[in-house]
Amino acid sequence: MLTMEQKDIPIPRWSLGSSSGLHYGSFVNSLSSLTPKTEETEEPAISQRRSYVAIAVLCYINLLNYTERYTIAGVLVNIQQFFDINDGTAALIQTVFICSFLLLAPLFGYLGDRYNRKHIMIGSLIVWLVAAAGSSFVTESYFWLLTLLRGMVGIGEVGYSTIAPTIIGDLFVGPKRSMIICIFYVFIPVGSGLGYITGAGVTALTGDWRWALRITPILGVVGLFLLVFLCPNPPRGAAETQGEGVSVKSSYLEDIKYLLKNKTYVWSTLGLTATAFLSGALAFWMPTFLSRARVNQGLRPPCVKEPCDSTDSYIFGALTVLTGILGACLGSGLSRWLRDKFPKADSLICAAGLLGAAPSLFLTIFLAPISIPATYVFIFFGGILISMNWAIMADMLLYIVIPTRRATAEALQISVAHLLGDAGSPYLVGVVSEAISKSKPVSAESSFGSLQYSLLLCPVAGIISGLLYSLSSLYIIEDRKAAAQLVEGVPRQQKDPFSEPPIELNNGDKSNHENNLSQNIEG
Repeated sequence: MLTMEQKDIPIPRWSLGSSSGLHYGSFVNSLSSLTPKTEETEEPAISQRRSYVAIAVLCYINLLNYTERYTIAGVLVNIQQFFDINDGTAALIQTVFICSFLLLAPLFGYLGDRYNRKHIMIGSLIVWLVAAAGSSFVTESYFWLLTLLRGMVGIGEVGYSTIAPTIIGDLFVGPKRSMIICIFYVFIPVGSGLGYITGAGVTALTGDWRWALRITPILGVVGLFLLVFLCPNPPRGAAETQGEGVSVKSSYLEDIKYLLKNKTYVWSTLGLTATAFLSGALAFWMPTFLSRARVNQGLRPPCVKEPCDSTDSYIFGALTVLTGILGACLGSGLSRWLRDKFPKADSLICAAGLLGAAPSLFLTIFLAPISIPATYVFIFFGGILISMNWAIMADMLLYIVIPTRRATAEALQISVAHLLGDAGSPYLVGVVSEAISKSKPVSAESSFGSLQYSLLLCPVAGIISGLLYSLSSLYIIEDRKAAAQLVEGVPRQQKDPFSEPPIELNNGDKSNHENNLSQNIEG
């Protein structure tokens, strides 16, 4: 059971009377259903039109973030030729990027729950633009500088990725928030796919892979101006409190303790971590794997001089966009359809998606030396199933965590998922591939086979992820009710039929209410 200390409980800024008719037992599926109903509904702090404009800006920047991130994967073969590096060394580019991402996430989470979120995002975006543009000017003698600049890009991106979802959570609530979150997270696979396509296309057009890294920083300058002038910084919890917002002072240690007691959050974060492991490895290595499969089948000669053939980057990028959109919409649609009937639906949808993706990934890996078209078919099905969980996970976090701790929750989830997930998975796959290839004579067949067997780590991670999401379903109902109760400041309804209804709160009895609420939640 969730246990909260007295000072962990946010005090609502409005007066809550018995007329609200709200009891713990009357909880339904949206936090908006628990918002106290008053005769005079207050106007929201931010107009609906301005909120939608802000969402458009946030989605645009999110698109650019992931386009830039996966442009590197789209030109990885060219980078290996340019710097003359092996698989293990090439994977360091992504590992350093993700490590900076995870190390700085807790800091941005702490700042995002306490300071102006818009200013933090602006500063982060400036760092991202400068570092991303700078990485395109690195010469062949300075591979270490490229990895360092990629690390700085990670610093810039984490400041945005940690905070942007919390702003969405404070602009919308209920089914509308679920839909907006789905749209926001659709731009992750769309941006990722465009990254492969942009990298391959610009490299083919210019003959220089470094020009591919200059496209998103140029477009990012536009995003910076849009963020400065069009994106608001809403009060935390504004959507749940009719624009009033909630305010609670707590230490970072208290925030962490609160999250660790949230079992749904813990198990779903571990499930997301396993998903990040497999998706990070696949995203980084799959275009190269498919290219080597073609060489292994004799369909293409080995690349000995850049620019290399980028056909698979184009196809894989297009599939990433398509499967990402279909998967996110399918997952979010199933969530909205089933959540009212089955409160555990969100966790179970995520579990089913990952468990179903594992067989598709196995077939993808073992069909590659036989049939490239069949391989792409199972990449398509696997991609849809993996993508089902992204928007659902974000929505879950917003309704199982109170508003004043959402940035910290996002940051901690990002840190764990990257630390144990995609920070090491591309490098681990590269190292395993390198170790296997050393035991065989150098050939196109051994180069492909070593990467093929190292990628078997991915479907195994998918099975583990599905099991972890299944465990989170055991606690999601209880944790969601607890979060809603804390936001509203409503004490749990007593089983005793003679228990008193919620009482009117005023400045004089807030302290007694806090004590009673703390006792009611413990257990």
